[in-house]
Amino acid sequence: MVDLARTFNDLIRLETTLWNAVDARLKETNGLTLARFETMQVLQSDGPCRVLDIAERLNISWGGVSKIVDRVQAAGHCRRDPNPDDARSSLIALTPAGREMTTRAAATLHEELHRRLAANLTPNQLEDLSHTLTQLLAATRRES
Repeated sequence: MVDLARTFNDLIRLETTLWNAVDARLKETNGLTLARFETMQVLQSDGPCRVLDIAERLNISWGGVSKIVDRVQAAGHCRRDPNPDDARSSLIALTPAGREMTTRAAATLHEELHRRLAANLTPNQLEDLSHTLTQLLAATRRES
């Protein structure tokens, strides 16, 4: 029988280890934290959006995202424009420098994940892991 507590602990330790490794590599290579990169990825894929939209996509707090966006903006990687549909919020969009940085950082992310995941699993194992994590995340979100 599977020890669910151990599985949980292993999953958390793996997430922490991967986060720290990718964060360190992004800082070293691109001068960018993983939190900023994730925010920039949302902006690149979704186009201009509100802080709330980013928070929902990343499953983190509105306040946390607001601070990250402040830092991304200070670095010249995004801008805030008035939201024509809601004067209480802004629409955040990547600048050209932000799009370029996101593309470079995505290559760094891919290299580090390949080194840490793909190089240690068969293609079938990697596919199974991806499917399982997607399935569990969806189930957990439904239960929240």
